[in-house]
Amino acid sequence: MSETSALRHRPTARVLLFDAEGRILLMKGRLPNRPAGTSAWFTVGGGLEPGESLEVGALREIAEETGFTEVELGPVVWLREGVGALASGETVLFRETYVVARCAGGEVSRAGWEAHEIDLVDDLRWWTFDELVATDERVYPERLLELLPDVMAGRYPAEPLVITVVRPPR
Repeated sequence: MSETSALRHRPTARVLLFDAEGRILLMKGRLPNRPAGTSAWFTVGGGLEPGESLEVGALREIAEETGFTEVELGPVVWLREGVGALASGETVLFRETYVVARCAGGEVSRAGWEAHEIDLVDDLRWWTFDELVATDERVYPERLLELLPDVMAGRYPAEPLVITVVRPPR
C-alpha cells in the first residue's frame, strides 16, 4: 500500500476567481506545518463539507474567503492531488478540483474567515498575468503560470487537465 493511499482523502474546491478586468484573486499564506516566512500565493478555496457538491462548496468558499456572493461559476479546468496538513495537524491527501469563476471584483472582505485562516493567510490581492510572471514570490499550483493564459482567454480543456506535480522521494 502506498503512503498516500493510507491517508484520508480531502476533496477540495479551488477557485480561479477573476474580476471584471480579467485579474485573478490569490491569497498569500502558508500551510499549518510550515514556519513563518514560507508563504506562497494560491487560489481561493478549501475543503468540501460532507455531502456538499463542488458547485455549492466553491460558492461557499468564495463567500467565506472574499465576501463575494454574486459569482458565476464556469467549468472545471484542472485536477490536482497532493499531500498536505490541515490546521488540525492531520496529514491528508488533498484532491483539488479547480473551477473557473467570475465576479465584479472590488475589495475583499475577511469577515467570514475562521481563526486558522486569520493566522495563516497574510494577504489577498488581484493579479494581472504580467504581474504574476514578474513576481519572484512562490505561486501555486506549480503549473499556474503555464496554464493560466488559456483559462484567462476562455480556452478551456475538453476534459479537466491533471496537473499533479510528482516529486521524487526524499
